[in-house]
Amino acid sequence: MTPIAPTRRGFLAAAAVLGGAALVPTAAWRAPSSAASPFILKPTPPELFRDFKTNAEMLWSSVDRAGYRTPQSRLFVRNHTRTPQVDASTYALRLFGDGLATPRGEADALSLSLADLKRLPRHEHTAVLECTGNGRSFFTTQQQQSVSGTAWTLGAVGTVRWTGVRLRDVLASVGLAPDAVSIQATGLDDPYVSGGVDYGRVRRPFPVAKALDDAILAWGMNGEDLLPDHGYPLRLVLPGWVGIASIKWLGSLEVSRTELTSPWNTTFYRMTGPDWPADSPPLTVNPVRSAWELAAGAQLPARPVTLTGRSWSGAGRITRVSVSLDGGESWRPAVLDRRSREDAGWTRWSVRWGNPRRGRHELLARATDDRGRTQPLVAAYNTQGYFFDAVVRHPVTVV
Repeated sequence: MTPIAPTRRGFLAAAAVLGGAALVPTAAWRAPSSAASPFILKPTPPELFRDFKTNAEMLWSSVDRAGYRTPQSRLFVRNHTRTPQVDASTYALRLFGDGLATPRGEADALSLSLADLKRLPRHEHTAVLECTGNGRSFFTTQQQQSVSGTAWTLGAVGTVRWTGVRLRDVLASVGLAPDAVSIQATGLDDPYVSGGVDYGRVRRPFPVAKALDDAILAWGMNGEDLLPDHGYPLRLVLPGWVGIASIKWLGSLEVSRTELTSPWNTTFYRMTGPDWPADSPPLTVNPVRSAWELAAGAQLPARPVTLTGRSWSGAGRITRVSVSLDGGESWRPAVLDRRSREDAGWTRWSVRWGNPRRGRHELLARATDDRGRTQPLVAAYNTQGYFFDAVVRHPVTVV
């Protein structure tokens, strides 16, 4: 399409008005008195979450086996500081940079309200949302390797259905320069300070190619408005990519003709350590992982039982899951629930344990996606504990 002048009037002229059902407003979202953490607004009770102060991990023992999507109330929270409270009535997304068809500096950025964005064609997409450090604790407990960062097990993940607008529709409406290559998304949360260094607001660039592919500006999740802990009133979503790329509380997008950088793709969220080059690239597509819908150390009855779990990949669909009920001595195929599949969400599976013997056992699950990627037995070590994708040894006791 012919680019139009990147003004608010031009944006509205190019926007397509779309009817349809409105999202259901979320319940009152101001900080509840039951919240365990002052950094997170929604309740994170110990029967549902492991509390890491600024972060909260979903417990797999609390997952509804009959449900497919993860409710917002059960979804993990990953914050660098604390959840901000943003007023949607005065909120505006700012777009600027020399990568727009009519370049704009930050001082005269194009400003788009939620109402402006909602005049574009509405889009929905189901995808897995996952923290880059999901599984980090297993570097230490399973591979005896020291790493830094939040000691997630496997609960920094969920499958949700996003509602919003395709970023490519927004860029087409405001006008995109043909040689634009990079977009930097910046959040509205407090600046991140660590070790005495102020890194500024959380921000991370991504290629224009990803923006024109499947990137979403989302205001809803699972048919509701976003909760503040999950990005209210608007967040970026890059399906299949590391969670840090899907910037919450999206404040601005800088579009550039040159490659942009930030601490979140140079210092953080790239592989570091003795086995990695100093210029290792920023992490993007999530690996293949699997989890049992059981607590670690769960007690099971000494009678036939059906065990369940879920596997997922940032690159494609899960095609095969193999499981072991004896610590890896023997393997069998799990039964995949094909009916549960939505877009790029996870795959549910089950296995029947017909004659469990009393005592301690280790359960293993190993998935393969349609790109041919299979979970390894050992994850590639890196000092920040990213991408633990190895088969996890899950202890249970039959009583």
